[in-house]
Amino acid sequence: TYCGRPTLLYHAENLSAKLGGAQIYLKREDMLHGGAHKINNTVGQALLANHLGKRRLIAETGAGQHGVATAMAGALMGMETVVYMGEKDTVRQRANVFRMQLLGAQVVPVLTGTRTLKDAINEALRDWAGSFSTTHYLIGSVMGPHPFPAMVRDLQSVIGREAREQAIEQTGSLPDAVVACVGGGSNAMGIFYPFIDDDVDLVGVEAAGKGVDTLEHCATISRGERGVFHGMHSYVLQDNDGQIRGTHSISAGLDYPGVGPEHAHLADIGRARYVHATDEETLAAFKALSVTEGIIPALESSHALAHAMRMAPGMARDDVIVVNLSGRGDKDLEIVMEALG
Repeated sequence: TYCGRPTLLYHAENLSAKLGGAQIYLKREDMLHGGAHKINNTVGQALLANHLGKRRLIAETGAGQHGVATAMAGALMGMETVVYMGEKDTVRQRANVFRMQLLGAQVVPVLTGTRTLKDAINEALRDWAGSFSTTHYLIGSVMGPHPFPAMVRDLQSVIGREAREQAIEQTGSLPDAVVACVGGGSNAMGIFYPFIDDDVDLVGVEAAGKGVDTLEHCATISRGERGVFHGMHSYVLQDNDGQIRGTHSISAGLDYPGVGPEHAHLADIGRARYVHATDEETLAAFKALSVTEGIIPALESSHALAHAMRMAPGMARDDVIVVNLSGRGDKDLEIVMEALG
């Protein structure tokens, strides 16, 4: 297929042996065309936009992976593509900016606010408000106004459907836990959704940045409050006046002060648990997978891996943890080199 499905469910035997305890399996979304899960959503929405007679795609992006996937879908469908990206993110993800441009997309740096993902979304919504007759806003996560959270969830749920079947085939049963990083939350919702009715521990891992007791984090469910943001009622990071707070994460794709409303619901009803990993823990997980398995993960995915590495030693050796490895880490090498000195 164009996207490269199905993706592998890979047993990380070396990492599992090093940690002791549960067996860690990786859902290898990093092997998809474009290097991340984002293409599952962009191709589906681009097909819909084409069917609706739209001639132009717009998108927001943080780490650049959704922007690249949108540019790929636009090139495939022959549609004009414009990607809004916070200026701060254009600097830390320069390679993805060039990839988008190479694929024929126009990349618009956003200079307002914190110059990150939330501001890119603001500009994309502003564009769409004046161009909706010819333009489809290809939202990249399970957020924003209805029907986007459900639409993106359904397009991404191919991840969980495959992982569920593969786990049964490879291990003889459902996994004990499924772990995924959460920013807006599309990769997590995509892998969680087919397991919703099963007796499986669903764990979302937010970006704790420099620590959740500081203001430099993106742990929206763990530390946020109910609010209205980008057309949705969910948890948001806000001050006492209801103004959106600044955020920080070493991972541009998780650097967002909101979260998809379905994640908020799963947290409220206790169906999923939401924890967090710091920049330091994330870098350690990034290095650990690279060294033990020869797989360089995205910093976003490394948050999920960091928590799985905390879980595994306390579980039985025949327990199974599935980690959604939502993207590859090529885009993050400069950031990691700088962080590690």
